[in-house]
Amino acid sequence: MNWKLFGPASVLAISLTAVVAHAETIGPQGEAATPSASVTVPDGKVAMLQGGGYKAALLWHDQSDFVNAVTAGASDEFARLGIEVVATTSAGFDAAKQRSDVETAMAKEPDIILSLPLDPVTSAAAFAEARDAGVKLVFLSNLPSDYQHPRDYAAIVTDDLFQMGKQAADALAAAMGNTGTVGWVFHDANYYVTNQRDNAFKATIENNYPDISIVAEQGISDPARAEEIANAMLLKNPDLGGIYVTWAGPAEGVLAALRAAGNTTTRIVTLDLSEPIALDMVRGGNVAAIVADEAYELGRAMAAVGARALVGEDSPPFVVAPAITVSAGTVAEGWMQSLHREAPASLLEAAN
Repeated sequence: MNWKLFGPASVLAISLTAVVAHAETIGPQGEAATPSASVTVPDGKVAMLQGGGYKAALLWHDQSDFVNAVTAGASDEFARLGIEVVATTSAGFDAAKQRSDVETAMAKEPDIILSLPLDPVTSAAAFAEARDAGVKLVFLSNLPSDYQHPRDYAAIVTDDLFQMGKQAADALAAAMGNTGTVGWVFHDANYYVTNQRDNAFKATIENNYPDISIVAEQGISDPARAEEIANAMLLKNPDLGGIYVTWAGPAEGVLAALRAAGNTTTRIVTLDLSEPIALDMVRGGNVAAIVADEAYELGRAMAAVGARALVGEDSPPFVVAPAITVSAGTVAEGWMQSLHREAPASLLEAAN
């Protein structure tokens, strides 16, 4: 399960028209994106932070490999700056539990809180106590309702969403020899993270690959329906050259449909790392590529934003970490670059 895809809808959906017009990632309130690599703590402020006795709390939405990597990136940056992490929690996608986590963490008097707000309205109230107490808030991907930068929060940090969709389109086109027909399985929800990724894929195919046609489109909100959706697509389009799937969970269902039909030619691209999907790719199956974010870098950037705020350095409102394309030959490097840990043994063994 991917961390980004099961929270409530964002306050803004990014339309396909906007994606085409901007050809870049934009924030939930239309903010321009700033690369995460440019967000660092000035050398002259490091000693000030190291001697300040500052504390941070990491109040996450859930527990996963992705969250572990974000935590590692943030923790390493905080350790470098002498900032103590006094609380790390998981709300299990429960907005009420997240509010309780904020209240519990406040008893430890953190100076910085990093979190992914689960619900715009509930989160606005949940983080109000911390905001009003002067805690520096740094958000992952989502934004509480009516929060304004820099008054209420230091920054949002997320993926380079447009690049994730674009790289998926480029990888699928390459696997298809830049010609053929494609199915587009998009996230059927008003959520700016997945909306931008999905629409960037579609826009890239339509604008950059004249010999590839998207002949089937289907939204999905329940990953359990992915196999059914794929079967319906293939029934109407038996010669489908490729399928884009909005994230790795439902991609597993699409892969199951292809295997059940004995289809070895239709290629799949999807977003976010998954051991079963990557294993098919390494073994030369239907999966052509996986596009992922740099989760460890997301955490580092979030910590840097919070630390900068403590020493009076404003950060841009919307910060994005790079996207990477992982192929059969780059699984080991991709896992390390994204999650800052070795790939699962099954993948390393299959790759060798």
